[in-house]
Parts: sequence; structure tokens; C-alpha cells
Amino acid sequence: MANPVKKLASQTAIYGLCSVVPRFLNYLLVPLHTKALDASAYGVNTEWYAYVTFLVILLTYGMETGFFRFSQHTDKNKVYGTAFVSIMTTSILFVAGVMLFSRPLSEWMQYAEHREYLVWFGWILGLDALTAIPFARFRIDNRPLRFAFYKLTNVGINIFLNLFFLWFCPRFADAGWLSAVYHPEIGVGYIFLSNLIASGVTVLLLLPEMFRHPVRFSFGLWKRMLAYSLPLMAAGLAGNINEAIDRVLLKYRLPSCEQPMEQLGVYGANVKIAVLMALFIQMFRYAAEPFFFNNAKEKDSRRTIADVMKYFVIFCLLIFLGVTFYMDIIKHFLRSEAYWEGLDIVPVMLLANMCLGIYYNLTIWFKLNNRTWYGLWIASIGATLSIAGNWLLIPLWGYRASAWMHLACYLTMMTITWALGKKYYPIPYELKKILRYAAVAIGLFFAASFTAWDNTWLNLLKNTALLVGFVIYVERKEGLVKMIWKG
Repeated sequence: MANPVKKLASQTAIYGLCSVVPRFLNYLLVPLHTKALDASAYGVNTEWYAYVTFLVILLTYGMETGFFRFSQHTDKNKVYGTAFVSIMTTSILFVAGVMLFSRPLSEWMQYAEHREYLVWFGWILGLDALTAIPFARFRIDNRPLRFAFYKLTNVGINIFLNLFFLWFCPRFADAGWLSAVYHPEIGVGYIFLSNLIASGVTVLLLLPEMFRHPVRFSFGLWKRMLAYSLPLMAAGLAGNINEAIDRVLLKYRLPSCEQPMEQLGVYGANVKIAVLMALFIQMFRYAAEPFFFNNAKEKDSRRTIADVMKYFVIFCLLIFLGVTFYMDIIKHFLRSEAYWEGLDIVPVMLLANMCLGIYYNLTIWFKLNNRTWYGLWIASIGATLSIAGNWLLIPLWGYRASAWMHLACYLTMMTITWALGKKYYPIPYELKKILRYAAVAIGLFFAASFTAWDNTWLNLLKNTALLVGFVIYVERKEGLVKMIWKG
């Protein structure tokens, strides 16, 4: 394994601990939520965080990647100050707008009786956007421990408050003093309120770091950064349509007789079982983006990118097999059996997330080439397909249509990006090897599915043998252990 790839692997592990472990800990709240809330209430939670998926992209508008890019050629403090002041200004304007128009907006969203949800999320999004550039500065300065401290503090507060409001308070509600802080009718709102408090505390703790470096704003630099970053924002918005539009449309495209909020709750809970794939992809992206930019001028940079892709796919396939082979155990992550009816979408979502991860890996060609508008066009194609597919198919197949549309969209985006990259920034990907590994893994999945037995433990034993077989097959082809051992 080439040294740059080993360096990326170590950085991926570090940022896995720093950024993905907090997200994983947040996902551990799913058993608490699915136990404390019925499917309809959990559907409310799923819907609101779908809106967050869109708005967080809008409020950071590609400035993190712009910060990485321009820091390579311009004074880092000047780039930091420009990006930070820009996001701080837009965050303040956003929160003010939400506060001013909360009544008509909540009525339009059919939450007139819970206008506080909109206000809380306005503050959550504004506060989180404010931390984006300071966290990006930790990454580019190689300060993962600082990064980890603030991320873990945020998630620790969030988990504590969720446990307090949704587990402790309901069990000890008779205690007189709890009546001052706990009101059962708030229900799912306690998830949102916990998030808001955690975000507020994080900003307060980060204040010294935000102004640790000189905050200098350059209007000329800001215009150049916007020209680079806005296409990434638009691409991110279009891409997040694929990620979240289904959770918005399910509420409106399913007839009321089919209990759309319950279906949304079942769908949202089962999507989170694919957490390991999503976490690995996020962990990889945190390390990969600055890594690729920093190594772009190296002699063998394209060969390194190709190697990274191959090993990335191998690990994704291992996650796919690991989750699907041990579903009989993993399904208990959802504490209520009412959610288990949607388990059949989990393999589809795992493959969809893998295609999304490959797409992220492939996008490096237009980021290094300053052709970021291609990202917008590709993501727009995916978004159009996602909207049309969900709009037409949800009334026929419910949330299962949404899962398959995820796979169709990400596969399409991945293929287009690969084809354009071959033309504008050729990278020697080992396509035949990658496809062979994918075919073997999917073949093993079907073999396990068609030979399922009634005895759970025999099934797990058989599936473990199949997983070990895949690992041995890959090891014989790649010799990963030997290469890592040699260093």
C-alpha cells in the first residue's frame, strides 16, 4: 500500500474518532426514541431532520471546501476571517428571518400548533452553521483533539438531555420538582430542545477558538470564494434532495388512510440501520478532502486516488455484508417490533450509500480542476430523477419506492461523474477489480438470503463463514495484510 494511502487511512481513523464517533453516539439514541415514541411521533422527528439536511447546506454554501481550496494559495488567516464573517452574517440574517416569519411558515408546513419547532430549528441551524469554519480550521491545522473535544461535548450534552427528558423524567414524573422542567405533552419536541441546548453550549465553548486567529475580511477574496463555493452549495442542495426529499414527499404523497406519518417513522428508523455505511463515508470524507487537495501536486497523485477508490469500495462491501449477514441481531437496534416491517429496505439503502460514497470519491476531478459547475449539473440530474421517481412511485409502493430511488439516483450520479472524469481528468481506476469484488459480495448476499434457515444461530454461523470467505478472497487478490505489515 502506497505511503500516501496509508497516511489517508490513518487520518481517516483519527477523524473517525473525532467526527464520526459523535454521530454514532447520536445514532445510539434511536433505540431510546423508537421505544419512547410511536411510529407517528418518530415520523415527525424524521421529517424535521429531513429539512435540516437541506438547510445546513444552504447556510454553509460550500465555504468549507472553499476555505480548504483557497488556503493553499492565500494567507490562511485572511481566508479564515473572510469565510467566518460571511457565514456569521448569513446565519444571523437566517435566524432573524425565521423568528420574524415563524407563524406563516409553521402554518404552511402544517405545524401551526407547534410553531416552537420552527423557532428551535432556526436557532439550531444558525448556531451549527457558525461553527462550520472553526471546525474546518481544526481539520486543516491538524488539530484533531480540539476537533474531538468540541464534537464530543456537543453530542454528550445532547445524549444526556435526551436520556433525561425521554427516559428519566417519564419514570420519575411524580417527583414534584420535575414538574418545573418536564411536560409530557412536549413529547418529540424534547429531541429538538436537547439539540438546541447542545448547539448553544458548543458555540459558547468555541468562542475563544473562533477569535483565536485574526478575523480579517476581504471583499475581493470573498467574491472569488463565492464563485468557487456557490456551485458546490447548489450541487450540495441538489444532492441532498436525493437524500431527504423522500422523507418530505411521503407525508404528502401517501393518502391519509395509509397513515403516512407512521410509514415515515418506520422508513426513517430503518434507514438509520444503514448507519455504519453512512458513518464510514463521512469519516472518509473528513479525511479525504484536505488530503486530496494537499497531495494534488505529487507525482503519483492520480495513482493514489485510484488506490484509495479500490480500498474504499472493499471496505464498503465489507460493511454491506456485515450488516446484512447479522440483521437478526442488528434489528433489535429498533426496540419496537412495529418498525421491523421495513427491514427489507436496509440492503437497498446500504448499496445506495456505497454508490454515494463512490460518487463523493469521483468528484475530486472537478474540484481539483476548478470545474465545480459539473457537480451542480450532475447533482441536478440526480435530484430531478429523485423528485420525479418519488412523486410517481410513492403512491404505488410507499417508502420502498423511496429506498429504490435512492439507489437509482446515486448509481446514475456515480456513473455520469465517472464518465466525465475519464474525459477531463483521467484516473487509472481498477474498474474490473472493483466490479468483480462488488459482484462477489452481492452474490454472497443473495446466497445467504436464499438459504436462510429458521434457526437464527445456524444462520449466523453460515453467514459468518460467507463473510470470512469474502475476506480471504480479497486478501488473496490484494495482499493487504502483507502490504500493511511491510509499511
